[in-house]
Amino acid sequence: MTRRGCMPHGPLPRRKSHGVVVRWADTVVRVGGDAPVVVQSMTNTDTADAMATAIQVRDLAFAGSEVVRITVNTLEAAREVPAIREQLDRMNCPVPLVGDFHFNGHKLLSEVPECATALSKYRINPGNVGKGSKRDTQFGAMIEAALRHDRPVRIGVNWGSLDQELLARLMDENGRRTHPWDAQAVMREALVTSAVESAQQAVAWGLSPDRIVLSAKVSGVQDLISVYRELARRCEFPLHLGLTEAGMGSKGIVSSTAAMAVLLQEGIGDTIRVSLTPEPGGDRRKEVVVAQEMLQVLGLRAFTPMVIACPGCGRTTSTFFQELADKVQSYLRDQMPIWKRQYPGVESMNVAVMGCVVNGPGESKHANIGISLPGTGEQPVAPVYIDGERGPTLKGDRIAEEFQALVASYVERRYGGQGPA
Repeated sequence: MTRRGCMPHGPLPRRKSHGVVVRWADTVVRVGGDAPVVVQSMTNTDTADAMATAIQVRDLAFAGSEVVRITVNTLEAAREVPAIREQLDRMNCPVPLVGDFHFNGHKLLSEVPECATALSKYRINPGNVGKGSKRDTQFGAMIEAALRHDRPVRIGVNWGSLDQELLARLMDENGRRTHPWDAQAVMREALVTSAVESAQQAVAWGLSPDRIVLSAKVSGVQDLISVYRELARRCEFPLHLGLTEAGMGSKGIVSSTAAMAVLLQEGIGDTIRVSLTPEPGGDRRKEVVVAQEMLQVLGLRAFTPMVIACPGCGRTTSTFFQELADKVQSYLRDQMPIWKRQYPGVESMNVAVMGCVVNGPGESKHANIGISLPGTGEQPVAPVYIDGERGPTLKGDRIAEEFQALVASYVERRYGGQGPA
């Protein structure tokens, strides 16, 4: 129990790990070491459709995904990877691409060397690179491809495709214990062992430790926390966090956040993906936004100005403050591709959109710029607060447009190199 006056503030220091570089052309993404936590995502297009895949990669990258993974599962898909890379370069989108390989990755990397060259990193699942005597040969072929093309790898173990020979070995060992573990504990141990032993084998074959990232993904929150705590204890490789199947909608968001926030708070995790199942017709970019917001609310990174808005109550029977908060939040995110180049530091800005007099003025004063809208029965005016001081009062039918203009003016003055507003 923390003593009064000694409450810790903020995440624990990041665990020590090797620094891995993932690059394409002049774009360099650093994973691990003292680099900030990296946001990743993955396409769900057919990679053999080069144009559709390139468009989705671009959309994910522009939403803030710093690395994008694509499935490379067939010869046709492998042959289209160079075309995807070329199309992205024409789109002025130099985001590094990661090839996701299963079962036949050793063949694809060998038979389509231009695919190996167009990718910035390879993801290898040791649970399905081969069985028996073929396993080392096929895993070794993928490591050899990484060495030949000077590419880092992510050795990614999955709960649903675990190395069955390793699991059987650990089950036998467990059976000889005086006090055997339960089956779930053995499964968790198999995940950690598979990841660490595979990485050690890659190093023995010549791959430098600073070219390896590890992951051990599961679907359960408590399992993920337990596995990564142990993985962090046993190695110094950078760790990629994420539930392998988080689910849809609020369930997927809550599960991912519940698991990863605990680990990130403990200093565990160097790169993350929020693996949301898209709703029919849903936007794939949502997983990027959720990952960014998770890191931002934890105080680990800042990506876009944050909108603070009250939840509403009986004092706020009008929906106007909700509509304004939504408009302002969309406006800020839409402006960030331009603002992050023109106005360094703007991503850490806070904007308050409050719905009544109870907390409205106070929250608005704490924000960089905030507006306190009138609640039910309150005077129909909306005072604006700028850097804690009372600013203009807005009223009438154009409050939304006028407040948005004030936000834009504040950003230009505060972050445009002219000092505080």
